[in-house]
Amino acid sequence: MQKPIVAAGLIIALAACGGSSNSDPTATASDGAAAGVASGVPAGAPAPAAGVPAVAAPAASRVRAVQVAAGLDGPWALQFLPDGRMLVTERRGNLRVVTADGTVGPPLAGVPPVRYEGQGGLLDLALGPDFARDHQVFFTFAATAADGGMQTAVARATLEEGGLANVRILFRQQPSSATDIHFGSRIVFAADGTMWVGLGDRNDNQIVQSLGNHYGKIIRLNLDGSIPADNPFIATPGALPEIWSTGHRNIQGAVREPASGKLWINEHGPRGGDEINLVSAGRNYGWPRITYGRDYVTGEPVGVGTEAPGIEPPRHYWVPTSVAPAGLAFYTGTAVPGWRGNLFLGTLQGQVLIRLTLDGERVVAEERLLAELQERIRDVRMGPDGNLYLLVESSGRILRVVVD
Repeated sequence: MQKPIVAAGLIIALAACGGSSNSDPTATASDGAAAGVASGVPAGAPAPAAGVPAVAAPAASRVRAVQVAAGLDGPWALQFLPDGRMLVTERRGNLRVVTADGTVGPPLAGVPPVRYEGQGGLLDLALGPDFARDHQVFFTFAATAADGGMQTAVARATLEEGGLANVRILFRQQPSSATDIHFGSRIVFAADGTMWVGLGDRNDNQIVQSLGNHYGKIIRLNLDGSIPADNPFIATPGALPEIWSTGHRNIQGAVREPASGKLWINEHGPRGGDEINLVSAGRNYGWPRITYGRDYVTGEPVGVGTEAPGIEPPRHYWVPTSVAPAGLAFYTGTAVPGWRGNLFLGTLQGQVLIRLTLDGERVVAEERLLAELQERIRDVRMGPDGNLYLLVESSGRILRVVVD
């Protein structure tokens, strides 16, 4: 193991009109922006007083990132197996097992062909709700459509010791696109046994507000790929019945809140306007009509403003500069009592771990940790030992967060 990496944190009290932007600069200049430090809450929402400066974290609190494993190639998602081993996806199409002592295994067999191009490849991974019994895993990937375009696909398979068996594709995003960005892809299981999948807008914001496509949507499926009878648009003429919510740009983190069962997500804005959203059935989250972001070329505001009737405001946002959020986890451990119930997210442009303090459904404070890593943190997961684990894309490592 390498020497622990030590980094200080900053606590940022939220201003009523602060914020920053977001994008994933993996493949294109149109999705890149420098990291910023301002952040905010929606207009009209209760917030701490504006202008409170950043202050140093308490001297007694030292946050370290300890290396657990290295040698991964473009890792995207991390999941813990019941025996303490880890499953990791690599975008080029590999699924690997990493042991608790950091040994990275060879690629598992049975992964279907993925389109490793731009931001595409093998993406998210989730163990099925009954994994201990049936060994079912669910994963997303960029697939090649019949017309040669690219589409986000959702698949289910049985995890065996040597690889995947009984692979079945449950869903393909429609329409396909020639672009190779904004696939979204995070999978979350709901308490009722269904699953949510967040989908990106494929960089085509002209049709996101239509319910006749899967761009910029969260879909809800049964675990066999069928459509739940109580989906919100199932009886709406012209709407695709899988759709759960609309008006998203590029969802890169998603998690179910342990206590309430509600779905929290983060998503990339354009130049500014990265968001944290609390998602409910049938709601519209605004993109591209309502956003705090600005046009990449002109710098002008995107859409008609930052609020409108029938549009859900974000619970938190970043302006004027993108942090590019990725990965999302609630802290449920006991090692740091003050973190219980806090929301943690990695960042790609910001290259920090962000801790958000919640008061009910309000984000009331932000702390930035591990800035000295200078790494793109792609995924954040709670481990079975009660510690936070980070999947670092830029150096291909798994890190454990330690607080002294």
